[in-house]
Amino acid sequence: MIGYAQPSHQMDTERWSTARATDWSEQYPWIVGFNYVPKSAINQLEMWQQATFDPTQISQELEWASKIGFNMVRVFLHPIPWIEDSEGFYQRIDQFLSIADMHHIDVMFVLFDDVWNPLPKAGTQPGPRKGVHNSGWVQSPGAEILGNLDRHDEMEPYVRGIVSRYRVDDRVAIWDLYNEPGNLNTIPYGHSEVNEKPRFSLALLKKTFAWAREESPLQPLTSGVWRLKKGSWRGTSMNDSGAPLFNFMLKQSDIITFHSYEDRENTARAVSHLESLNRPMICTEYVARGHGSNFDTVLPLFADKNIGAMHWGFVSGKTQTIYPWRSWVSVIRFWDGLFSSRPDPWHHDLLYSDGTAYDPSEVDLISSLMRKKISGKTQNSQ
Repeated sequence: MIGYAQPSHQMDTERWSTARATDWSEQYPWIVGFNYVPKSAINQLEMWQQATFDPTQISQELEWASKIGFNMVRVFLHPIPWIEDSEGFYQRIDQFLSIADMHHIDVMFVLFDDVWNPLPKAGTQPGPRKGVHNSGWVQSPGAEILGNLDRHDEMEPYVRGIVSRYRVDDRVAIWDLYNEPGNLNTIPYGHSEVNEKPRFSLALLKKTFAWAREESPLQPLTSGVWRLKKGSWRGTSMNDSGAPLFNFMLKQSDIITFHSYEDRENTARAVSHLESLNRPMICTEYVARGHGSNFDTVLPLFADKNIGAMHWGFVSGKTQTIYPWRSWVSVIRFWDGLFSSRPDPWHHDLLYSDGTAYDPSEVDLISSLMRKKISGKTQNSQ
């Protein structure tokens, strides 16, 4: 096990009070942003590994984001670059944070992720599969570690190392500890997934909250509920095996985060349910145009409710998330050309690779709502 420095500060191992969470939220304007990976990266590893880290591209894209009015990005880290060279990884994170800060954008970091390829490998990453949504995205830490309870503690130095280094860094706004824990990825990767995955994910999530909490970060901790069905959350299989996961996530998160790729009606039902928890809320994934989750239908709801909003994808690139989830059917059934041309509508993403808008009315709406919210908050504070 790689060593790490024990925290020298007083440990705060309790979930934030509602008052503390509210105080934190009031320091920020209405949070509007997106899940970010540069167009040149197919996954987290290609974004962060030394050979392919691209600060010039990142700066260009975050400049585009700032001009639209976005004020936060959700960014996925990965333990592999940390294990290979933690100091080098820190230097690249520092550089990324400096770039984001230069463009007046705060950062939400994600430490673990249970979605897509469960077998991540260091080094050169594969190229995109033609017409396939997120064909190269990798899980973190991946099945080899997740599926072995005896290996979970190998992740402790990574979690403590990252959180302790940035625990008082005001460029880091939020720690999203684990993205979609328990997601089974049945269609594309079911044959490689961990058996009884939700149980293993819950075990790692519990440890991750404890490790991060003991570092006493000034930023809130969260993990977002994600399997929305008709306005409420369900487990990750027919027998609702994920319910303990979602209950734990909601009870441990300092602020409430959630995903909704549903239409306005179902998203509103979910919001109504979560409002009873009386904590600041951010939707950390939305927009699936073919499923009724659109900027013009869902974002005004979030604005009215003062709920943060972070859609999936920014610039169309190697992740190919303009293609729908069902594009994986072409891989499973060994078809070619299920999506031989760009889909209409795009599934995710906002901009073409040159920075122009896929739909200018979406950008206009985002900017307009941001201006109204900022103006309203300024007037209320006077």
